[in-house]
Amino acid sequence: MNTFKRCLATISRLWQRPSASWLPFTTQVLKCDPSSISFDADGAPMIKSSETLAAIRTASRHLAEDLQTVVFPTETVYGLGALALDASASARIFVTKGRPPDNPLIVHVSSQQMLLSLLPAGYTLPSAYRVLIEHFWPGPLTLLFPRDPAKIPNIITANQPTVAIRMPSHPVARALIAISDSPLAAPSANSSGKPSPTRAEHVLRDLDGKVGLILDGGFCDVGLESTVIDGLHADGNIRVLRPGGVPVEDIEWALRHNSNQGTVPKVLVHRRDFLDEDIEQAPTTPGMKYRHYSPSVPVKLLRTISQPPHGVEVLTLLDLLDSLKRSLTSRTPLNVGLMTPSDSSIVEGLVSDTEIQWHQYMLGSLAEPAVTAQRLFDGLLTLEKAGVDIILVEEVSEDREGLAIMNRVKKAAGEACWITTSV
Repeated sequence: MNTFKRCLATISRLWQRPSASWLPFTTQVLKCDPSSISFDADGAPMIKSSETLAAIRTASRHLAEDLQTVVFPTETVYGLGALALDASASARIFVTKGRPPDNPLIVHVSSQQMLLSLLPAGYTLPSAYRVLIEHFWPGPLTLLFPRDPAKIPNIITANQPTVAIRMPSHPVARALIAISDSPLAAPSANSSGKPSPTRAEHVLRDLDGKVGLILDGGFCDVGLESTVIDGLHADGNIRVLRPGGVPVEDIEWALRHNSNQGTVPKVLVHRRDFLDEDIEQAPTTPGMKYRHYSPSVPVKLLRTISQPPHGVEVLTLLDLLDSLKRSLTSRTPLNVGLMTPSDSSIVEGLVSDTEIQWHQYMLGSLAEPAVTAQRLFDGLLTLEKAGVDIILVEEVSEDREGLAIMNRVKKAAGEACWITTSV
């Protein structure tokens, strides 16, 4: 039996017959002050708050000594971390989340020295990677690298020949990795398929009793997962496998203005500029194969910008309201969550219907997609907690952070409809 099959067997055994160490936890939440953390030139953390230092040291012991998972904040979303170089520790991530074992994990490092220690001997960073690391690390950018099977367990990469690595910019995340003196594998800290948490309270509501420790470092600044890039192809182009916290436009700008070669790499977005069915069936990075980001209530995407496919009916607001009432006749009153930009053109026409109990969650203005990105998952989870019957999410333009926003919304939504505001 090869190593990957042994890992799968371990996960299956733990799902079926948990040991005493896998029984429900009493989940502890420890506050951390990100502003008390700084780093020296070598990336070593300096922590002024004794409370924060104690919390991070406790988390480090959970990880390194007990081989347990720990929830910690990043600038993107909260992560569920375990030692990346220990297969049995990383297996706990899959069991805790209910995560399919063929869905790879991202490895988080605290310094470029830690990155280099993971790469195959003699490997030279591509020039495009050097540019991207200089501009966007630490930060919400993940890069694919060749995997050294002597260092990176199969369970991390789902037996793929590449490994996804990033350096988070959140001080608590980076300090935890540095003090643990080990890279951490860390997907989002939620049950598999659910919206990613951007607050510690989101994690506690979902994983209470399933994790022993949550480091509470406040609200996540970016609010969406990292952008994932594959720059390993022979053509030298950059392939965006998952849009995220670093907009494609910023990646293009950095490469265009910092390329020392005659040819600037093209930046190609999966499913927009290229298709790769093989990578969707055997993904090299999270977020490509399975349905994600879905709350426990239905989500409907309201298409107000894009053109409908040929033959698809376009609804008026009145048509939409009638459809909601017909489809949810057993709910009285009907509670509808509404996530729209603050300057939406459709809100007034919807909330004027007083037969429906509206629960509004504003996503920021159309001119500020970064604010919408930050608020998206919080909106889904807030409305789910409010007990609505359905959540309506208005489409935004797929520019800058909007590309990642719509990637998440389209995966969360069970259906979509095209709306016209004209009478």
